[in-house]
Amino acid sequence: MIQLFKMTLESCCLHYAGNKNIDEGMVLSNGNLSLTDNMHDNLLQYFFKPFVSSEEYFELYHDSGIEYNVIYGAVSQIFDDPETLYDQSVNLAKHLYDQSTHPKIKGGEFYTVYFKDCIVDGDTVDAVGLFKSENKDTFLKVQREDGNFNLESEQGINIKKLDKGCLVFNKERENGFVVAVVDNTNKCIEAQYWIDDFLHIRQRKDEYANTQNVMAMAKNFVTKELPKEFEVSKADQIDLLNKSLKFFKEKDTFDIEDFANEVIEQPEVIESFHNFKRNYESENDIVIDDTFAISNYAFKKQQRSYKRIINLDKKIQIIINGNRQNVEQGVDERGKYYKVYYSEEE
Repeated sequence: MIQLFKMTLESCCLHYAGNKNIDEGMVLSNGNLSLTDNMHDNLLQYFFKPFVSSEEYFELYHDSGIEYNVIYGAVSQIFDDPETLYDQSVNLAKHLYDQSTHPKIKGGEFYTVYFKDCIVDGDTVDAVGLFKSENKDTFLKVQREDGNFNLESEQGINIKKLDKGCLVFNKERENGFVVAVVDNTNKCIEAQYWIDDFLHIRQRKDEYANTQNVMAMAKNFVTKELPKEFEVSKADQIDLLNKSLKFFKEKDTFDIEDFANEVIEQPEVIESFHNFKRNYESENDIVIDDTFAISNYAFKKQQRSYKRIINLDKKIQIIINGNRQNVEQGVDERGKYYKVYYSEEE
């Protein structure tokens, strides 16, 4: 978790990077920004607020070696000598412009910022922030003059809406640093240039990643793979999803054998589950540890994807959050049916 109470914004550079595909060009400033105390506080909120509730971290990487990652080289120079912030900000702005070739990419202001005394997972470290503002909002300015009110509209940046952001913490440099990321625009796959092309990051191997990946894998096994191999009803699938969520909610540590025995139970299905895990890891280029501490933050985020609803003829929905034994499925002369037993009606 990221905390702000000790942190200071030491220096900041601002440039403009347009869309290279349509020759929008760049505008490079001549030096660091000069900030008032009020602007300093506003920028801290603008840059950091989207990150404070996140526990998902990444790391910089490159297939040919971390030294070939442009962001890694630039932030390493800044950490070694903060006086190089401006020079490295120019290099980073040029790198951003070179990656801005997709037609959907908007030009925008690009900030390179040096922070001191950031607290991340209990460690106090410095950080380099990279931020881009692409969207402008309309603001009304109210003026009072000679007993009357006048309105003027202005285009500006809403400091409560960060478009793109990245915090690189001076921690675990040998592994590509600890990185937090925000990307609230261009969510379509072909336009995710900020994460894939500019930053070039991958998910950090930690309890958050393990929890997220194993929950996604288990859900896919139950909803996609299980019906291919076994005769299983929608109600039975939902029952397994509910058991999975109960396991992650009540346990502090994930153990794959405990999960298989307590949730899946049937030996032939357990074997299928282990085979699916191996294939899932290979297809998604990930490794899920067999034992790890469960991340409560990742659990809360991932459980939203566990849909426990049976849709019937597009007009009727049955939501099953538990008590599978009270739901009976069958067929009679009128057709297929679900029968639900209950004690109380609310």
